[in-house]
Amino acid sequence: MPSSTTSTPGYYERHIFFCLNERKNGEDACAKHNAQEGFDRCKSKVKEAGLAGVGKVRVNKAGCLDRCAGGPVAVVYPDAVWYTFVDADDIDEIVESHLKNGQVVERLLLPPDVGR
Repeated sequence: MPSSTTSTPGYYERHIFFCLNERKNGEDACAKHNAQEGFDRCKSKVKEAGLAGVGKVRVNKAGCLDRCAGGPVAVVYPDAVWYTFVDADDIDEIVESHLKNGQVVERLLLPPDVGR
């Protein structure tokens, strides 16, 4: 019987969550900064690269991640790496560098003090 301290691999190697939150009261939110386009691009590029599926990468939608001031934002787990992005090239770089090769894209990191 395995020990309770034995670590088992997760179902996915990495998840990337994209905040797609939209605020009804007109406050700034990731949805106003092309977050959906970033999500769609990432999902497409992950599939195209053969990175999607069990043991690999899962691209997920998320509600508010409470880092609105840096929007749009995405976070990669289990690495706990927070990104901001501007365009398709940024998403492509996150997929190629981080999701495929495990290398953090330093230039796209969301500063740790950026919150709501």
